[in-house]
Amino acid sequence: MLINADFSRCAIVSSRQYQWVASPQGGVERVMLDRVGAEKARATSIVRYAPDSYFPRHLHPGGEEILVLSGTLSEGSEHYPAGWYLRNPPGSSHKPSSDKGAIIFVKLQQMPPHDQRRVRIDTRDPATWRRQGRREVCPLFADESEQVCLQRLAPDEVLFAESADSAELLVLTGDLMVGDQSYERGSWMRLPAGEFPKIAAGAQGATVYLKTGHLADVAMGA
Repeated sequence: MLINADFSRCAIVSSRQYQWVASPQGGVERVMLDRVGAEKARATSIVRYAPDSYFPRHLHPGGEEILVLSGTLSEGSEHYPAGWYLRNPPGSSHKPSSDKGAIIFVKLQQMPPHDQRRVRIDTRDPATWRRQGRREVCPLFADESEQVCLQRLAPDEVLFAESADSAELLVLTGDLMVGDQSYERGSWMRLPAGEFPKIAAGAQGATVYLKTGHLADVAMGA
């Protein structure tokens, strides 16, 4: 299966374009944002857990990155409400579930084997944020190939002051303007090197998940 699989091209999925697809596990649905492979794939998705749903224990040979968007995601006795950022390294396993339902942003099989850091960050803790000019930034992860953070933009603030090798973002609150087009909460964008249109927060500001640098060596269908 190939969905937005040419990583040299810009890809945008508005929240108004969501198409929920059932997973093999009852009660769990997905919006596939990009995907290379079948059920075990390099994939970026929005995943929705119905109340009292779960996924059987499974391995993540290429790692897993999660941002909990709403509800609470559980891993055994550990419970992660909306706002938690998780990284499960390559070779890890878990049995995710949700008692009351949850929606999460998930990236699968996108970590190098040497990345063995397990990360758990509560982005709703004010201590995780720092001021950078007009905006606030919550650092989540950084290494030699990628940087991940949340950013709170002031109204009408331009997201990118300069170019980057690549970027991927998810609108968490407010909206982003690309030209005269508004992208509301839940909208996702993937921008390869050189694809940086003027992107600015809307009149009420915006909060975004932002990952940069990670697509520099990813080719079509990689």
